[in-house]
Amino acid sequence: MNMNNITFTGMKSKKDIVAAVDIGTTKIVTAVARRNENNRIEILAISRADSKGVRRGVVRNIEETVASIQSTVDLVKKQSGIDFSEVYVGVAGEYIRSIRNRSYLNRDSWEEEITEEEIRRLLDDSFRVPVDAMEKVIHVLPQDFVVDNEPGIINPVGMTGKRLEGNFHIVIGKIDSLKTVERCLSHLNLKVKSFILEPIASAEAVLTEDEKEAGVALIDIGGGTSDLAIYYDGIIRHTAVIPFGGNVITTDIKEGCGILLRQAEMLKIKYGSALGDLEDENKVATIPGISGREPREVSFRTLAYIIQARMEEIIDRILFQIETSGYADKLAAGIVITGGGALLRNLPHLIKFRTGMDVRLGYPSEHLAGNLTQEANHPMYSTCLGLVMLGCEDQAKKKPDAEEPVAEKIPVAEEAVSQSVNEPEPPKAPAQQGKTLFKNLQELLSNLFTVNDSNM
Repeated sequence: MNMNNITFTGMKSKKDIVAAVDIGTTKIVTAVARRNENNRIEILAISRADSKGVRRGVVRNIEETVASIQSTVDLVKKQSGIDFSEVYVGVAGEYIRSIRNRSYLNRDSWEEEITEEEIRRLLDDSFRVPVDAMEKVIHVLPQDFVVDNEPGIINPVGMTGKRLEGNFHIVIGKIDSLKTVERCLSHLNLKVKSFILEPIASAEAVLTEDEKEAGVALIDIGGGTSDLAIYYDGIIRHTAVIPFGGNVITTDIKEGCGILLRQAEMLKIKYGSALGDLEDENKVATIPGISGREPREVSFRTLAYIIQARMEEIIDRILFQIETSGYADKLAAGIVITGGGALLRNLPHLIKFRTGMDVRLGYPSEHLAGNLTQEANHPMYSTCLGLVMLGCEDQAKKKPDAEEPVAEKIPVAEEAVSQSVNEPEPPKAPAQQGKTLFKNLQELLSNLFTVNDSNM
């Protein structure tokens, strides 16, 4: 089996199918999936190709990017037997930024209970937050609410008060970059169903609910960028895109060792390490000379020191974002790293040394059904698999004739099952009610994964 193109077979209903495209700096990944009869996400086909025309997450050459996307889309359609026309697409890169915003409203009467409609108004206000002329709000992520100066309220519906405030984390993208991605896909007769911030998708694929509740930082190390998502109390609190990834390390090796770029990439993958002191200076890798010249020898320790220097810079930038978020001291679950760059040898040890936090490597099989092969269970696929998982959830919420409500990922024994917001819910204990209501509130008030095309 070609490890770049993985197929799974089984009974499929086209209306239940979700397709996603991850357009990265070094790779393009396309996947198609469905929710099976056991309410689990089943990957039906996935394909990867080298990315051309993309730099630091931004499409620079439409023609080259279209060709790269087409090679994966055609293979997935052929292998799965599904001719899909809509896709969920990940966004990250230099054109993404985030801000915090507080919206408020003064109520006519403090005796009347706060309603969901009033929460919608706060959310709508955040979608209208002033941004640059060529920017667009992509996500509005509720954090908590304040009622008459009482802070930290997860769900204020049903409370009484004169003034209602909401704290929101807002993700903003450049319209021209989003439109360029849409144009690339339109050349292949594909429509963008929703844009989703890539670290949110990666987090969906590799993080557990316990980690999100305890506090965790997800770092997705790609070729052009390193993406950060911080969770606490089950809520996403901070996101950031660091404009450095594995490609700058390859460039450093090329310049430091005086070799070709493809040779530098091979050295990084085959012999690279993030800790120079652990490498044997007597071990060397021999690189063929350019155009018949004498071969070059690069010691493993020299190679590791080059990699370590750049990785320390990336880690320090990530650590700055963690400190800026205000949640640095609340990350009980530490750090989870994923993405193709996360497989660099000794990287978890370097991150733990620089941050003082526990570190684990995140694989995308955390929440997927059985037939995922070892080739697909790779950190480089985390974003794309997270996209299809979120797509399946989004589709299930919008499905009018769902036979039964979709259960939360937390086991029923520990947490009540989340039901459709249009159906009555059984009574809950107060401790459980807050989290479930807030989750339903998020689902009801906004489609966090959709860009309003009419305003672009």
